[in-house]
Amino acid sequence: MLKQAAILVGGLGSRLGDRTRLVPKPLLDVGARPFLHYLLDELSRYPTIEEILLLAGHRAESIVEGYHGKRWRGASLTVVSEPSPCGTGGALKHAASRLHDQFFVLNGDSYFDFNLLDLAAQAAKSRSICHMALKRDMAGNRYGRVLLEHKRVKSFLAAGDQPSGPINTGIYCVDREIFEYIDEMPCSLEQQIFPQLVAEERLEAELYDGFFIDIGIPADFERAQSELPNRLRRPAVFFDRDGVLNIDKAYVHRIEDFEWVNGAREAIKLCNDRGYYAFVVTNQSGVARGYYGVDDVHRLHDWMTGELAAIGAHIDDYQYCPYHEEGTVEAYRRVSDRRKPAPGMILDCMKAWPVRTEGSLLVGDNGRDVEAAVAAGISGHLYQEGDLAAFLRPLLEAGSNAG
Repeated sequence: MLKQAAILVGGLGSRLGDRTRLVPKPLLDVGARPFLHYLLDELSRYPTIEEILLLAGHRAESIVEGYHGKRWRGASLTVVSEPSPCGTGGALKHAASRLHDQFFVLNGDSYFDFNLLDLAAQAAKSRSICHMALKRDMAGNRYGRVLLEHKRVKSFLAAGDQPSGPINTGIYCVDREIFEYIDEMPCSLEQQIFPQLVAEERLEAELYDGFFIDIGIPADFERAQSELPNRLRRPAVFFDRDGVLNIDKAYVHRIEDFEWVNGAREAIKLCNDRGYYAFVVTNQSGVARGYYGVDDVHRLHDWMTGELAAIGAHIDDYQYCPYHEEGTVEAYRRVSDRRKPAPGMILDCMKAWPVRTEGSLLVGDNGRDVEAAVAAGISGHLYQEGDLAAFLRPLLEAGSNAG
């Protein structure tokens, strides 16, 4: 399970002219906030990612001052500054002592909206040193193209050589064995290392659809100002837990008692792959009743996170309500607007994340769930039995068609 990502934020950004003379390109404002924040927000959606390294170069002091030693949601931030321009490969080699056996790499000047954990799940099945995330197609002559044979990268075409086809998005799942290929500084992953991996048949790629933008040239930088913030408002699927994601055995709180509903993990991955947020909103009155504690809830949700990651899926946020007005534990004996049928947990997710109400929905197993959904302004759907992914798929398709 990959727990680390490195973002390359050291480039000069010379094509943007005077904009980057004093400010690193990833810190330029896009939609009234630094572009880097979009990347950090995206990475922190994945609860398995515990550490993000920012590999800095040009104007590194700005990166250090703003981010080193801080946290972004559940991930810690560490800045590693290169002593002189090292290139994309050299920056990784300089940070080698801090990098895990396997890690994600992202370019700090581009954004790609796809399921990052699917890339990790595909890489886990392979012996290749690097797995690339490719945008399936991108019109125009700005980008080079990647030629594949099945999933193996066969060659790269220069920009302008082919008007359509897959492009490299600058997002990779990398094994630290790659450091054996980086002998001199500066070193470019794309120009020096990838051709060697192609020759040895140790570079693979996965094709994804999704929104992609690179702010490296003025025209795309200006286009990103409105397009990127608008694209990141996405619909969400809110899942009740007991009776929807797992078999309801009454107050499930131990891992050994948890049994996934048929198709539940696949339903969550379906949301991830289609660009929906996936949230859990669950009443846990067992805490108020003294049957178990909040640590047990967290422990079970952490275990669920690992189970989901194994198939390339994730929950963006777990919300639970431990309160009940008839509880036996004083600290949790009260009425709460977060306890369904009240909509508090759903509304809290909408406040914390850029959720688009249109197209959002809740899947529950009783009337309280549906009532909470309606109160929050979204549709609620009752799941009773069968494959959860098969139940959810037409709901997502209907939402997409309506949008």
